[in-house]
Amino acid sequence: MFDKILIANRGEIALRVLRAARELGIQTVAVHSTADADAMHVKLADESVCIGPPAAKDSYLNIPSIVAACEITGAEAVHPGYGFLSENARFAEILTEHSIKFIGPSAENIRTMGDKIEAKRTAKALGIPVVPGSEGGVSDLADAKRIAKDIGFPVIIKATAGGGGRGMKVARNEGDLEIAMATAQTEAKAAFGNGEVYIEKYLEKPRHIEIQVLGDGQGNAVHLGERDCSLQRRHQKVWEEAHSPALNAAQRDQIGNRVAQAMRDLRYEGAGTIEFLYENGEFYFIEMNTRLQVEHPVTESITGLDLVQEQIRVASGAKLAMTQDDVQFAGHAIECRINAENPVTFAPSPGKVGDVHFPGGLGVRVDSALYSGYRIPPYYDSLIGKLIVSGKTRAECMMRLRRALSEFVIEGVETTIPLFQKLVKEADIIDGHYDIHWLEKYLARTNPL
Repeated sequence: MFDKILIANRGEIALRVLRAARELGIQTVAVHSTADADAMHVKLADESVCIGPPAAKDSYLNIPSIVAACEITGAEAVHPGYGFLSENARFAEILTEHSIKFIGPSAENIRTMGDKIEAKRTAKALGIPVVPGSEGGVSDLADAKRIAKDIGFPVIIKATAGGGGRGMKVARNEGDLEIAMATAQTEAKAAFGNGEVYIEKYLEKPRHIEIQVLGDGQGNAVHLGERDCSLQRRHQKVWEEAHSPALNAAQRDQIGNRVAQAMRDLRYEGAGTIEFLYENGEFYFIEMNTRLQVEHPVTESITGLDLVQEQIRVASGAKLAMTQDDVQFAGHAIECRINAENPVTFAPSPGKVGDVHFPGGLGVRVDSALYSGYRIPPYYDSLIGKLIVSGKTRAECMMRLRRALSEFVIEGVETTIPLFQKLVKEADIIDGHYDIHWLEKYLARTNPL
């Protein structure tokens, strides 16, 4: 086991990793920008190193500074959290070159699954069902029209290096295709420095279902069930739950076992998530995230496993301590992402935090690095916390969520808590009848701007 790890991230996920490491008896090193000098993970870590000014490119994405911080402090491994450098294959390689362990999959796995086209090819070869679409990147309009005609409209144009909903455009007919292609290519080039796009069949009312996996890189892997992440705004997840209200145990086992076998074949190491669109009883692979997910706590709630500790254990060379038969599911869990945003316009709301009161009680967990007097910087993602509730049944979970939201207080900045207080009263949400387009339709109806 490691003696000391460096946490190459900030906010709630940095604090989450710090707590997991401390429970394993591992010392922690926090890195931070000048804007995060007073962050909670910096206050609680055994050591901290300032790695640059506020801009992420000069600090949390500054690989030489992070490597230097490892060498200065003697950190043997780096946990990247999510975002920033967590899916950067070159970062993983550079750490290896400096005899520092990257807590995550191999650079080869990151690179393969990080390219949307290569990931789709790999998934197909591993026996995972994929969405009908182009075999590779498409730049020629004539080819795009031919492919769209073959798979049938509507289609969606996606950036091969995409993420977060950028570089994605829907074309419902041939007349839309040229504009959609050009717009997606322009957005992709601006956001990712790579304007290559590909085409897939656009599903009208799918759910977003993802399978959590754990592997040890030695040929052992298990799945930890699914999460339903269908409540989204602009392709960004807002609410996640496990299990999905749309699946039964047989469907869960079928897709989960198929994915787990694929990860064994891939010799995958660490935590990963295979994401699918699900419609009319069929699963369609869309991408793999080769890292810890924001929504991992709902899986922890129904399995009793600490995913971060499992990541650290396998990174230290240990074999996976469980087989698929050892994984047991109990109850239901829901997570709401709390952002520092106006709950109607979703404009960011950085600033000084006033009084804070986190809800508590049986089955209530809050992952947040927030505290009274903390100043939320304007330079990073607006996620400031996650409310996770669990119960024996989904109905109990929903009632507990309603109660917890009524207790949640964050003063001084605007947050999305009022949005969730409305959602828990909606019949479709209570009944679990929603798809990936539901929330945007709801917002357009209730918050016309």
